[in-house]
Amino acid sequence: MSIFPSGNVTRRPEAYIVDAVRTPVGRKGGGLSGVHPADLGAHSIQALMERTGIDPAAVEDVMFGNVDSVGGQAGDIARTCWLAAGLPEHVPGTTIDRQCGSAQQAIHFAAQAVMAGVNDVVVAGGVQQMSQIPISSAMTLAAPLGFDDPFSGSTGWVERYGSQEVSQFRGAELIAEKWDISRDDMEAFAVESHERALRAKAEGRFTGEIAPLEGVDHDEGPREPNWEKIRSLSPLVEGGRLTAAVSSQISDGSAALLVVSEAALVDHDLTPRARIHHMSVRGDDPI
Repeated sequence: MSIFPSGNVTRRPEAYIVDAVRTPVGRKGGGLSGVHPADLGAHSIQALMERTGIDPAAVEDVMFGNVDSVGGQAGDIARTCWLAAGLPEHVPGTTIDRQCGSAQQAIHFAAQAVMAGVNDVVVAGGVQQMSQIPISSAMTLAAPLGFDDPFSGSTGWVERYGSQEVSQFRGAELIAEKWDISRDDMEAFAVESHERALRAKAEGRFTGEIAPLEGVDHDEGPREPNWEKIRSLSPLVEGGRLTAAVSSQISDGSAALLVVSEAALVDHDLTPRARIHHMSVRGDDPI
């Protein structure tokens, strides 16, 4: 038996991506390393406003992902980026930390707000300035306050997981060991990834999504593979399989997307690039 009166079933609101723009991805110490995190994020937001032609005053919220929200990334970096871009002060912002999935979750939340009918126009994305704020800074800077890490002082955590190391490096080693992924296999995969990125760059596939900044107009990460150097690298831990060649690089960059409702498409004369119709997140063993 239907819970809806006959003929009155309402179609669920949908969320649309109007456009997406990003800075180049800078390397550690590279062309974007001196840009303040707020200005890094502001650049993508400004470019998004210009490309879409949306009235910034119509934006109802700014949702940005960020990890290690300390220093220049503290104090709600989402709102700081918006204000640093010179945009209306009445627009609020919120910062999301789901670790490596933070910016993706910001887009999820934006879409959910639109699909729930709470918002019609949301800016979503993320920013990370790793040259200035080293990875895991938020986990280590509180040592003078008695927190050597976020886990070991928790009775519940220690009872469940003990005092073993919690890091991506150890997790990756455990994954490689469990599924017997060899160093050779990982290096071949890494080389193929760089080759594909370099080919895409040569074909101009990234040009339309990048807003150049500080004279940088391309991603600085992809590099021509040097097999001799790759094979000469020492593993991150003695007897391990991972090396720097198969690890994600330290990067600086930001990205911003405009997520809107169907009504907003009409009201603001916008043309969508994509529709968001599925979102899912799942947890697993944190070790």
